[in-house]
Amino acid sequence: MDLSIVIPTFNEQENVEKLHSELVSTLKKINKSCEIIFVDDGSTDQTFEKLERIARRDKKVRIVKFTRNFGQTAALLAGFQKSKGNVIISMDADLQNDPADIPKLLRKLNDGYDVVCGWRANRKDTFGKVLSSKISNWLMDFLMDLNIHDSGCTLRAYKRRTVNDLQIYGETHRYIPAMISSRGFKVAEVPVNHRSRFKGKTKYGLARLPKG
Repeated sequence: MDLSIVIPTFNEQENVEKLHSELVSTLKKINKSCEIIFVDDGSTDQTFEKLERIARRDKKVRIVKFTRNFGQTAALLAGFQKSKGNVIISMDADLQNDPADIPKLLRKLNDGYDVVCGWRANRKDTFGKVLSSKISNWLMDFLMDLNIHDSGCTLRAYKRRTVNDLQIYGETHRYIPAMISSRGFKVAEVPVNHRSRFKGKTKYGLARLPKG
């Protein structure tokens, strides 16, 4: 398997169909063997039912279902563990990450890097999300000496070996690049498109920052 797309999903019933459609369009252009793994993080709306319908018509789609909401870090880790691809792409389910940027991440990865992070240079977010991200980025640079602009962007490409035996917990997913860098792997970033939320409400803000 060449490529795994891992997508933590929580109460995104209004977005998963469109996201899947955009992913299919992008993956056709890449022309690699691939799978799409949605991790339903205890959704209380119709997200899981919609994912089941998607999976019935697209055999590349796999679903991991949590019994309750464990958080994005746990959902990412579950997706990594279930994935089979030599390269793993992680992304959000809210359509703010653009699937059309996946080829850009892969090209940078092929330049000799082990992880490529998306950098939302022109963010379409609320003040609270932008502020919490700036604080997190500052902490990352100050404490871990990893000079990237955007530690909170879920859109990333990982070579398989970088996530083998990865230990993450709580809300530490935004520190994954620093953890991987500390093990001697090469981390890069590329500017990516960032879109306004299509539908639904954000699940992230200042309240989650103390968790990591």
